[in-house]
Amino acid sequence: MMSIGVVIPAAGQGSRMNSQTNKQYLGLADRPVLAHTIALFSDNPQIKEIIVVVRQEEIKYCREKVINKYFNNKKIRIIAGGETRRESVFAGLRVFSPAINYVIIHDGARPILPVSVVERVILTVKENDAVSVGVKPKNTIKRVDGKGYVLETLDRGELVSIQTPQAFSRELIMKAHQEVASDLKVTDDAALVEFLGYQVKIISGSEENIKITTPEDMFIAESILENRRR
Repeated sequence: MMSIGVVIPAAGQGSRMNSQTNKQYLGLADRPVLAHTIALFSDNPQIKEIIVVVRQEEIKYCREKVINKYFNNKKIRIIAGGETRRESVFAGLRVFSPAINYVIIHDGARPILPVSVVERVILTVKENDAVSVGVKPKNTIKRVDGKGYVLETLDRGELVSIQTPQAFSRELIMKAHQEVASDLKVTDDAALVEFLGYQVKIISGSEENIKITTPEDMFIAESILENRRR
């Protein structure tokens, strides 16, 4: 029987937003970005625990302005993250109850993921121990050297722009975080699993599943939400 836990890393600084407020707490439509992200998972009956990982100094703010204000849900917990995304995710993984056997990891700054993608991730991880969503690149991709000169043009048919959510069996993702050297530079959790030699299944994500990184991203997200309401 599937018992799923979700880790939402939301401890990033968001320095490109040109705002004194961390991007996870900026208003998007009727609520903070992070509240939209949590809502993607909070009502799913297969998801038993949600761990929101924030900066230590933001725990009280997150609890009062996000969790208590928008959710009446005992399965949501807030914990302090680490210096890096990897440390924050691992902190979340360590506090799940023993009953959790599958884990979904989703960036706190991806608030408008279509819920249908979450459902497909859950269905796929039942048959595969490691799953990530991604989209095919639309532009031509070239590899360049340190001076900006083209080394080669890559085949777009073999490339995928990776997003979250990513899902894993709990045993596998814990093994990956524990056994892969801490100084290995990775930008997602699937890379840790790949490093151990395991296969990661890629399924289609969504072009709407943007990561809020710049002020322009907020305008795009607002527009997408407005179109959904029509």
